[in-house]
Amino acid sequence: MTEEVRFKSIVGPELAGTIDLPDGEIRGWGIFVHGFTLGKNSPAASRVSKQLAREGIGMLRYDNLGIGDSDGDWGDGSFTIKVQDTVRAATLMAERGTPADLLVGHSWGGAAAIAAAAEAGVRAVATIGAPADPSHVERQYDAILDRVLSEGSHEWFVGGRSLVLKRAFVEDVHHARLRDRIRELNLPLLVLHAPTDNTVDIANAGEIFLDARHPRSFVALEGADHLLTARGQAQRAAHIISAWADQYIHVSHPEERHLRG
Repeated sequence: MTEEVRFKSIVGPELAGTIDLPDGEIRGWGIFVHGFTLGKNSPAASRVSKQLAREGIGMLRYDNLGIGDSDGDWGDGSFTIKVQDTVRAATLMAERGTPADLLVGHSWGGAAAIAAAAEAGVRAVATIGAPADPSHVERQYDAILDRVLSEGSHEWFVGGRSLVLKRAFVEDVHHARLRDRIRELNLPLLVLHAPTDNTVDIANAGEIFLDARHPRSFVALEGADHLLTARGQAQRAAHIISAWADQYIHVSHPEERHLRG
């Protein structure tokens, strides 16, 4: 079962979200933050969230600005806006009486989850294939970077569609200071990463893990690709997250047990 929701981005346009409602006893609630130009229906976002819901953890997954069913222009977004919209998503969950205890972020969304965690008010964070520095994403648009910086913006063809990359986006990434956020996180952190990830090297997982405080955990997703498209890999990641998060979310909000969406 799912529930469709909408909420306003920090910059105004409405964002579209899907809440995968938990099966059986409600163990807790969380938010999934998708990758760079992906979306709420990407394999990682949808499969991980659905599996967590099957295991009693309701998950909100939503499209960022200008992606999928969300309004607005992707080019008006940034890493900072992605972080702030994650906090907005947490506000939505709190307002519906199901405050999120868990943030799960995939790829660039993992970096955003770490950066948003303190303000979002969650109790635990899990990342999947996340970069240690948001500027890692420049590898995807390196071919047009000079033109973006000189002209202010440039059209970029990625993932079967054209997006407009703007100078403000590029500059914002360079001011992210994620390493400071990791050191200051002070929340339980689970780092999941595939040793054979060809998009975000596993060295990033090591950097995140070393910078983080305890309690921190690392699990290698052997056999997985970066997008978690290989059969059963997204579900496996969800199983691991579910078991690890249990002590941080279980019966944390007993008054919500009657809520089924």
